[in-house]
Amino acid sequence: MTDGKRRRRLAAASALLGGVLVLSACSGGGDDSASGGDGKDTSQAQVDEAAAKKSSEAQIKITPKDGSNSASINNSAAVTVSKGTLTEVKMTTSDGTAVEGEISADKKSWKPSAQLERATTYKVTATAEDSEGLAAHENASFTTVSQANSFIGNFTPDNGTTVGVGMPVSINFDKAITDKAAVQKGITVSTTSGQEVVCHWFNANRMDCRPDDYWKENSTVTLKLALDGVEGAEGVFGVQQKTVTFKIGRNQVSYVDAETKQMKVTQNGKTVRTIPISAGAPENKTYEGRMVISEKFKETRMNGATVGFTDDDGKGEYDIKDVPHAMRLSTSGTFIHGNYWGAKSIFGSVNTSHGCVGLADAKGAGDPNTPGSWFYDNSIVGDVVVVQNTGDKTIAPDNGLNGWNMSWEQWKAGSAV
Repeated sequence: MTDGKRRRRLAAASALLGGVLVLSACSGGGDDSASGGDGKDTSQAQVDEAAAKKSSEAQIKITPKDGSNSASINNSAAVTVSKGTLTEVKMTTSDGTAVEGEISADKKSWKPSAQLERATTYKVTATAEDSEGLAAHENASFTTVSQANSFIGNFTPDNGTTVGVGMPVSINFDKAITDKAAVQKGITVSTTSGQEVVCHWFNANRMDCRPDDYWKENSTVTLKLALDGVEGAEGVFGVQQKTVTFKIGRNQVSYVDAETKQMKVTQNGKTVRTIPISAGAPENKTYEGRMVISEKFKETRMNGATVGFTDDDGKGEYDIKDVPHAMRLSTSGTFIHGNYWGAKSIFGSVNTSHGCVGLADAKGAGDPNTPGSWFYDNSIVGDVVVVQNTGDKTIAPDNGLNGWNMSWEQWKAGSAV
């Protein structure tokens, strides 16, 4: 073989071997010994390391995670950063409406300023910097829980109010609750008096809470709703996170005796006034039992047709458009109210009503000297009215806020925990 041919074959072999080495280096499987110990300069690790040196160390976290559905409307939205500080956070609805929020003083976190809306898609864009001033970016999109897949509890009494000693905490849920224990565990009721408070389920939508005996006068009651994310029924989650406080006023309990046709008003155990009354007529007896004033109206309309008292033409047996000083005792329509249309002689002597308890009063509710006006002015929501000797049945505990007509053992038996 000539020298020229030998050199050409060596060159070809060298080129082929070089190609193998190049392919090995690109595939990341090259061996330093095969490359003459010089492959580190072109390894992927070297490239990654170089890129990392140019990247921010700041680590941004957006919650809920990107793509989440059924997110909470309360505390789920948040942006935090480690190894850096936040410089900008933007949150918008899917239609571009901006959501106000605030970066914390240490620039480590951000949250929206107000509760989010249900069934709404939100987009979050966040930027942070590390100690070297290198920027990091993060984006996420999530959708909050829909109304169909969430529940709320409408509660009474309201925050900051002062109520009577008989006022229970009553919560009406807008969806039927099947996991009552889970929901009840998310609700706590406590009182500064130290009384034990137990909750009772009347049905799948209503839960009331009370102590064994009436609340202690001048105490403070706290209701905490920690229902955010609690699954009350399959696929139906709570959204409330709220604390409510209300005060208990003086202890006022009034005793209506349909036999003597007198009402004795007591405060802190002492009788402060006795008022002549007219209760339900023999054919329309007033319920007996302990009843709680749930609403007050200086004047209101009372139409018999709304509670089943109708004439042959279907119209109400009565329709009084300006009943004075009316206070509700039951959901079904029992009131204690002023009466200006009846003769003054009936009060204290004869029962004439369709089931309510009437007190002498004046048309227009403007005379402060009438018994009806006095009782209205000296009563608050939550006061107790005990009706006795009517000859009728005891009012149902769930007809109004009247759970006091159950024994403590019966009450506790309705608890889910």
